Amino acid sequence: MQILFSSSATVRSDSFGLTRREIVKLLGLKQEDSEGFASFLKRVNQAVSRYFRLVYDERRDRAVVMIHVPAKQAKELLSTESLALLMFVFYHQEVLQNEFTLFTGLLEAFGHESLDARRKMLANLDTLIKLGALARYDHPRQEEAYALTAIGSRVFSNTYLKRFAEFSHSQQLNMSDVLKFFKRYNLGAGEAL
Repeated sequence: MQILFSSSATVRSDSFGLTRREIVKLLGLKQEDSEGFASFLKRVNQAVSRYFRLVYDERRDRAVVMIHVPAKQAKELLSTESLALLMFVFYHQEVLQNEFTLFTGLLEAFGHESLDARRKMLANLDTLIKLGALARYDHPRQEEAYALTAIGSRVFSNTYLKRFAEFSHSQQLNMSDVLKFFKRYNLGAGEAL
């Protein structure tokens, strides 16, 4: 319940989920008990997999609960612009392994041809922040920057990433090649990244 509570966008505005250390403490396990932690993830997912998925992101050290949303309902939550921004940030941080994405980089990539690009971009970024997919990043030079959260790193299913890559390449691709490209490793029962 604490993981579910901490995964709520209305409750936690910037730091979604719980760390591995917090979960291990709640379970009464030893900190070095990685098998116990993996077993917990697997058992929770077996019990709630029809509606929810508990995912653990090692890179961000966060475990979050995500709800399954049908594609039709997802289209109501995210505009095409928000989805494009999220995919760009996802690629920039997950595939290229950047810690954050600068707003100026987003504006250069998406908004250089639009008159109200800055306002539109900020509105779409605000939507992604409210959903918990992105968080503002404290940049040392005070530049506006965004970081992908554990939710944002797992928002795209493997099937979606495969369809996305196939569409962009105009050919059928092997799922293992797609997952390697998007840096999706160790996606077993524990859903650890």
